[in-house]
Amino acid sequence: MTNTTNYQPFKDLLGDRFTQSPSDRALHGRSESHFDEMPPDGVAYVETVAEVEAIVELCSTYNIPVIGWGTGTSLEAQAAAPLGGISVDFSRMNKVLHIDTDNMLVTVQPGITREALDIELRHTGLFFPVDPGANASIGGMASTRASGTTTVRYGTMRDNVKALQVVPASARAMRTGSRAKKSSAGYDLTSLFVGAEGTLGLITELTLKLHPRPEAVSAGIVAFPDMVNAVDAVIATIQMALPMARIEFVDPDAVRAFNAYSGTSIQERPQLLFELHGTEASVAQDAETFRDICDGFGGEEFQWSSKPDDRKTLWTMRHNAHYAILASRPGSRAIVTDICVPIAKLAQAIRETRDDITQSGIKGPMLGHVGDGNFHTLLLIDPDQPHEKQIAQDLSDRMAHRALALGGTCTGEHGIGLGKKKFMTAEHGDAWAMMGMIKSALDPKNIFNPGKLVP
Repeated sequence: MTNTTNYQPFKDLLGDRFTQSPSDRALHGRSESHFDEMPPDGVAYVETVAEVEAIVELCSTYNIPVIGWGTGTSLEAQAAAPLGGISVDFSRMNKVLHIDTDNMLVTVQPGITREALDIELRHTGLFFPVDPGANASIGGMASTRASGTTTVRYGTMRDNVKALQVVPASARAMRTGSRAKKSSAGYDLTSLFVGAEGTLGLITELTLKLHPRPEAVSAGIVAFPDMVNAVDAVIATIQMALPMARIEFVDPDAVRAFNAYSGTSIQERPQLLFELHGTEASVAQDAETFRDICDGFGGEEFQWSSKPDDRKTLWTMRHNAHYAILASRPGSRAIVTDICVPIAKLAQAIRETRDDITQSGIKGPMLGHVGDGNFHTLLLIDPDQPHEKQIAQDLSDRMAHRALALGGTCTGEHGIGLGKKKFMTAEHGDAWAMMGMIKSALDPKNIFNPGKLVP
């Protein structure tokens, strides 16, 4: 643990908003992952950019690690503090600073959550589309380059962050990017910080791209005789350029968990959940086209609705998947992992992963954003049985290696953190070493989120 005698300057700076209480430290040392608690030495509840600058300067002076904190929904221990240090909690920097409806942009502080931002935008006719499921902070979503259920149509955080304000090791806030639609002026520093997982600096402001709220939205579900048919229907849909807003896959084990948790009665077969955005006429036409595609691959029980309550029920069920699957084995924890492969290799990756899980003897429901080749497993383990954790970890490792062998990536959206560093050499080769060189150049004292992402 870092020498606590160095923390008086933080108390002088923030008063009661700097705490070393066991409960605050414990909260900021855990996540929704399987990792053990790794608490910081102290928690700073910041309210201004000037305070963030002062904290970074103090951490640099005393060689103290500094870790950004949003809502704690990371899955690879990105916000944990294995080396102690200061957790900078951005929950009080949660305001919308400017809505530019003419240019369809919004500027926000990093602590605002995805759902809170949506509420703020409702009167504008615009929305921010990136939806990872959890009610994550926008700053955290940018730091992990999050994506989610709507990526197939609207892209990831990389595609929707236009500009940033960042506090780097110099402790002086700087801006990256602009409000212009495009630029060829120098290095793309915005993209460098989006996905850096807080290892290069702390994000204090974001300018985001907005999209018009669609005139009409419909959502539905369709069952398939097996997983390969369902995935093949997705591939055909993408290749036909049908403009799906969401297209999600869930396997029978996940459906069983949904039914038990949400009180639904969905057939326990592979299912595709989908959503379409557009005009009333285009949504109806696209739904019929999608039905025809699904029919060609054995799709049955095709249902869709434009009623808001029906859509809400469907996507609430999907967003509660993590909790539903955990509840399917009371007392369990989950090793949650994801991979992403080229769309043409998706059926093979899912089939081989399903076979691997079946042979392992542990439960591992599968679901994912198959429209962009990304899927997840929740490998359920008894935390008091170390051999189960080892089986699950081996399964997760084989998933990552399978993805790389198929030309994909070890993670499509969860990020690297602590959990997936071991795959970075295999995925990036010498480029991973270059990431380490960038880190060393921009953070020579290695104070920003040390131990994560880079060598």
